[in-house]
Amino acid sequence: MDYPLIADHGLIGDLHTAALVTKDGEIDWFCAPRFDSPSIFAALLDRAKGGHFRIAPAEPGYVSKQLYFPDSAILITRFMTDAGVGEVVDFMPVVDTKRATDNHRLVRLVRVVRGEMRFAFDCMPRFDYGRATHTLDVTGAGAVFRANGIQLTMHPARTIGWASADRIRNPRGDGIRGSANLHAGEVGAVMLETGAAGPPRQLARDEIISMFDETVAFWRGWLGRSTYHGRWREQVYRSAMTLKLMTYAPTGALVAAPTAGLPEQVGGERNWDYRFTWIRDASFSVYALLGLGYVEEARMFIGWLSDRVEEQAGDGSGPLRLMYRVDGSSDLDEELLEHLEGYRGSRPVRIGNGAADQLQLDIYGEALDSIYFADHKGVNLSHSGWMRLLRILDWLCNHWDSPEEGIWETRGGRADFTYGRINSWTAFDRAIRLAAEHGRPGDQERWARERERIYQQVMDRGWNEKRGAFIQHYGTEVLDASLLRMVQVGFVTPDDPMWLSTLDAMNSELVSDSLVYRYNTEASPDGLRGSEGTFSLCTFWYVDALARSGRLTEAQFIFEKMQTYANHLGLYSEEIGLTGEQLGNFPQAFTHLAMINAAINLDRRLNRAESVSPAGRAFTTAGLTGLVGDGSA
Repeated sequence: MDYPLIADHGLIGDLHTAALVTKDGEIDWFCAPRFDSPSIFAALLDRAKGGHFRIAPAEPGYVSKQLYFPDSAILITRFMTDAGVGEVVDFMPVVDTKRATDNHRLVRLVRVVRGEMRFAFDCMPRFDYGRATHTLDVTGAGAVFRANGIQLTMHPARTIGWASADRIRNPRGDGIRGSANLHAGEVGAVMLETGAAGPPRQLARDEIISMFDETVAFWRGWLGRSTYHGRWREQVYRSAMTLKLMTYAPTGALVAAPTAGLPEQVGGERNWDYRFTWIRDASFSVYALLGLGYVEEARMFIGWLSDRVEEQAGDGSGPLRLMYRVDGSSDLDEELLEHLEGYRGSRPVRIGNGAADQLQLDIYGEALDSIYFADHKGVNLSHSGWMRLLRILDWLCNHWDSPEEGIWETRGGRADFTYGRINSWTAFDRAIRLAAEHGRPGDQERWARERERIYQQVMDRGWNEKRGAFIQHYGTEVLDASLLRMVQVGFVTPDDPMWLSTLDAMNSELVSDSLVYRYNTEASPDGLRGSEGTFSLCTFWYVDALARSGRLTEAQFIFEKMQTYANHLGLYSEEIGLTGEQLGNFPQAFTHLAMINAAINLDRRLNRAESVSPAGRAFTTAGLTGLVGDGSA
């Protein structure tokens, strides 16, 4: 059975969980009641065993397209046939954002806007990643699926073929299949509801309209708080809404992606569960949202982060774990789902994440950098929050000079990663600034000494004279795109010859048609088989680095080229493959937050350059070379 492309999906959600909808009108990924809950639909990872809910034209030969209702997270899938044009409109009404709940609603409107069309629907849930059996009760008003104490209720707004609907028999529990003819102007709907205790009911037309209008109003009200008015408003707004869709509202935690098991290489083993909150990813996301004016999101996350600080663990792992579940718990034991074949045969399918217990020193600098930025936006740490921060800094003073697994969560053993050292420098630098600006207590002299020790160590051991570049970890010649962040955090100035030499080295080795690899997996074994695509986060970091170094034409050109790799809705996964296909979990917070930051910084610098030269910027030699090549071929 054919799998849809990873890019052929749209995202909907209610700030507690999310669902993916294909261009063929199929929901093939949905977990409830939270992002990290077991799946109800997971055909994305196994077409036969995962479960799905499809609404599409009954006859083949249609053309489908997707778009979002303007300034919202309401997804419209349009079907065009010889007989007419129809639409499936999918959305999840936003629930009480302050309270965790098992009750979630997924609404699917079906309508024909021109001519006529016969729609077919096929609902086959598979609870607990297809491991649990379920029962099905069908009534004249709808249906109820039950498994392991979970209830999924189907409420119709108009009977679409129920009178002739058939059961789909399956050993794991039955589903429902049916069809209906609709003419122009006719509308049907169905709502799936989790956690509902009552029986199915016929939904009133006014109730459906009210849910739609309230969902539109929520998203437009949220977008209305944005302060961004730059060149790439449409792309930035879509990325911002995508980050918001990946936020668990009761705690303010952001997941790295709403999916699990999507491969970095089709058929390979680099398949991870990203439905958790990484300190790093969430810190970057908050930084990006702050840049757009979203202060409340920063306030929520910093409160969540403060609550995660623990007493120093005996295993030396530090006062913060690398990642958590969205409720703040840390039970992330990695498990293989051997019964699922994986996306296009990409095994194993993993849930949980074995990297949770790794030591990654960079998270402290990334968290402190976001806290410092939030402080300048009016989100100040409380006294108890500052006390917890002192605990982090005390631990970091004693442990920054330790081997670690690094930002990319390699499984090939610990090393002295340059990026981890640079972010430890960032942590001390931002702490010194915070303490000085607010008169907070803290051992600033010790922090300054450690900051200086790190700086000198990186310059002595993180620089490789032979490569003319800063390298991945001490004792190697391998380049690493994470070091593009050096100039962002202020460790080096953008015109430093050592930095410019590093940028040129990365361009010659890690950049392919403007796309950037994290590192060379052959030169730096990471404990895993196979290769991977270019890492989209790093491409946007590259844009940012070029802009900071004054190469504005080149930066803008690469930024615009990167937009061509987004899917039809402006969404990005984690990586880009050789032929331009999207790879890895989807959509990926890393990519969208980096796009926002790159857009904000590039806008600012382009505006500055244009104010100096009102007639416009010259097309530089570097920009021309990036477009047509250097002639060496």
